[in-house]
Amino acid sequence: MADYAALKKYAEMLGCVCKENEPMSEHTTFKIGGPADIFIEPTSAETLADIVAACKRWEIPVYVIGNGSNLLVSDLGIEGAVIHISGGMCDISLNGAYEIECGSGVKLSKLCTFAQEHSLTGLEFAWGIPGTAGGAAYMNAGAYGSEMSNVVVRCTHIDSNGQFGSFEGEELAFGYRQSVYTDSDKIITSLKLRLKPGDPVEIRSHMDELFKLRKEKQPLEYPSAGSVFKRPHGNFAGSLIEQCGLKGYTIGGAQVSEKHAGFIINLGNATCYDVRKLIEHIKEEVFLQTSIKLETEIKFIGRI
Repeated sequence: MADYAALKKYAEMLGCVCKENEPMSEHTTFKIGGPADIFIEPTSAETLADIVAACKRWEIPVYVIGNGSNLLVSDLGIEGAVIHISGGMCDISLNGAYEIECGSGVKLSKLCTFAQEHSLTGLEFAWGIPGTAGGAAYMNAGAYGSEMSNVVVRCTHIDSNGQFGSFEGEELAFGYRQSVYTDSDKIITSLKLRLKPGDPVEIRSHMDELFKLRKEKQPLEYPSAGSVFKRPHGNFAGSLIEQCGLKGYTIGGAQVSEKHAGFIINLGNATCYDVRKLIEHIKEEVFLQTSIKLETEIKFIGRI
């Protein structure tokens, strides 16, 4: 039987931040989500392993989040423990001339800046993606013709028993918006990235150029979870949704962005229910008009 009191006591003994009934709307870029039964921030990869093993021992479901940038959390909250990979796993360092090693909790913005300051090119595409290094590797995040698979050469992880392991090279099984870690029980704890030498001024200029494009084309002024749908073969989700006349379509507080139809934005009071209803409506309408089935890129977690 789930023993939340024991888990909380154990997590606090390890020095972790530990909260009960923590609203997930404060930990997702969508600003949506009910309370997590227990919310834990490990101080290190080792304490993360201890917490995961304890959750298994006390039969408590585990959900791992980074920056919460690709998540839609239930209005009813999350049954189990949410483990937030944050401050305790944010080390970053050079490994030789062209490699970076970092904790999975490092924000992509910090990782990109670190690379630029050390005259390393290859990560510019990630500048402006509001996620963590671990989350980006988990789903092989990408933009502007590049993706994490081009730079990540090794990941360390822990499994559901709290045991450490690693994958490298082809073992990472990167594909479109997926990796060996997608939908597995393994939690990425650190990454090794291999980049190329470059001119820091040119790298910064490229980063600024790509961010300008994002700002012009994406609704960054509203809470969202980024691109809602995967790119259909030979097409673009946003173009199909716009073609079907759904730009600006609204259900409750959720709206298909008028700036980029591939995004659903939170107008201020959107619920998970609103977003899910809107996603279903988009999928039905696009299929009805084009015979193309859209697949969601964002992940739904929590009570149904």
